[in-house]
Amino acid sequence: MNLRCIYCQTPFTLARSEMLGAIIVMNEKNQSHYDAHCPRCRRANSISRQRMELFFPNWQEAAKHQDSTIDDAPPPPAPQPVSVSNKTEPLPKEKKAPAKKAATAKAPAAKKATTAKKTTASKPAAKSSSTAKKAPAKGKKK
Repeated sequence: MNLRCIYCQTPFTLARSEMLGAIIVMNEKNQSHYDAHCPRCRRANSISRQRMELFFPNWQEAAKHQDSTIDDAPPPPAPQPVSVSNKTEPLPKEKKAPAKKAATAKAPAAKKATTAKKTTASKPAAKSSSTAKKAPAKGKKK
């Protein structure tokens, strides 16, 4: 089912499985609307039950078929313990050292360049502001 968010106008779709689940829940709880959340702004868009049933006319048969497939399905597998190979290990010190040395070698050069720019930029600005005289205002006096 194609929808458009009433708040941000983003088009999005509602999958048939989500529609079926929504219709079943609405039927069980005797609700008349379903809140479909926009993927962009996350706000709820109200969809009437009649509109949902219009787009999914044979939902009763699909619900019966879904219930029968759930009953026949094998139970989900038990979670397996995490093996040692999946864990992350810290890097050896030999690999960390060159990266730190390279970073420290670049840092003083960068600091010297920035301090040189600051001193040269600040001196002319200070001279020009202190030596500049204000020109008298030109204009007719009334």
